[in-house]
Amino acid sequence: MIGVDLSGADLSGRMLQESWFTDARLVGATLVEADLYRSHAEGADFSGADLTRASLVRAQLDDAVFRGAVLDGADLVKASLYGVDASAASLRGTRLMGASLIDVDLRGSDLSQAVVSENSFKVTVDETTTFTGMSGTLFGPVRLIGRGAMKDISGAELEQWLRTLGGDVQVLEGRG
Repeated sequence: MIGVDLSGADLSGRMLQESWFTDARLVGATLVEADLYRSHAEGADFSGADLTRASLVRAQLDDAVFRGAVLDGADLVKASLYGVDASAASLRGTRLMGASLIDVDLRGSDLSQAVVSENSFKVTVDETTTFTGMSGTLFGPVRLIGRGAMKDISGAELEQWLRTLGGDVQVLEGRG
C-alpha cells in the first residue's frame, strides 16, 4: 500500500500488523484501536487522524506527519520517529517506552500523562507544549523555542524544567 490515499478512511480496530503505509495519505483517517505492530509508515501523512489507543509497537514512522493527530493512549513502545512533525498532536497517556524521538517537532502538543522509558528525546517544544503528569526516563536534549529565542536544555536543567511543568521525568546522561 505504498503511497495509497486513505484520507478519511475508518480503519478502527483493524489488524494491520507489518503493513506498508510508506508515503501514504491518512489525513483525517480514524484508526482507533488499530493494530499497526511493526508496520512501515515512513513519510506517511496522519494529519488530523485519530489513532486513540492504537498499537504502533515497533512501527517505523520516520518522516511521518502527525500534525494535529490524536494518539491518546496509543502504544508506541520501541517505535522509530525520526524527523516527525507531531506539532499540535495529542499524546495524552501515550506509552513512548524505548522509542526514538529524534528531530521531532512537538510544539503545541499535549504529552499529559505520557510514559517514557529510556527514550531518545531530541525534540523541539515551545511554551504551549504540555507535560503535566508525564513520567519516566529519557535522554535529551530538548530544543525550547519561545519569545524569539531558541535554547537547548539537557541534563539536570531539563529535568528541573519538566518538573516545573508538572512532569516527573528523570533525565539520563549518555545518549542524545
